[in-house]
Amino acid sequence: MAKFILIRHAEPRYDEVDERGYFGMGHELGRLTENGEQQAQFRGSDTSLLGADIIISSPYTRALQTAATISRLTNIQLRVENDLHEWMPDMTHTYKIDDFRKLYQEYRDSKGIRKESTVYNWETYEHLKTRLFSVLDKYKHLDKVIVVCHGLIMSAAGDFEQLFDFVEKLEIDYK
Repeated sequence: MAKFILIRHAEPRYDEVDERGYFGMGHELGRLTENGEQQAQFRGSDTSLLGADIIISSPYTRALQTAATISRLTNIQLRVENDLHEWMPDMTHTYKIDDFRKLYQEYRDSKGIRKESTVYNWETYEHLKTRLFSVLDKYKHLDKVIVVCHGLIMSAAGDFEQLFDFVEKLEIDYK
């Protein structure tokens, strides 16, 4: 049975991507704030991470920058896993950031379950879980795996209602 240590990325900034007019998936290119860089260094010095076989990360900049810092500080190999990306607020990847609050609120209110009254085309909670566990299945033969990802991905490993702060971790055993 593998121990997976899921870590939410550090604090991101979006001013640069907003200034460039990026929207939809382009908005995911935001890097860490200076505070976020310090948060990543703090988590990277966490001795409970030592001895992990590998670090796997979401490809989104905020997670990958967090994972790279942890990898550098722990000397643990880093691999990107595309399916660890953030929850998709719009399966067409064309939403405007102004719409995000409405998309996210509908998702939260419906507990991630599509209904007849669902207005927006967001990724369901069940799909999120399927994505996460399909990645974890590839690494469950290892003893200890660090997973740098996003808060909603982490909720798919536990409880829909649970929200995670920046660089907060969740440990799960999975076989």
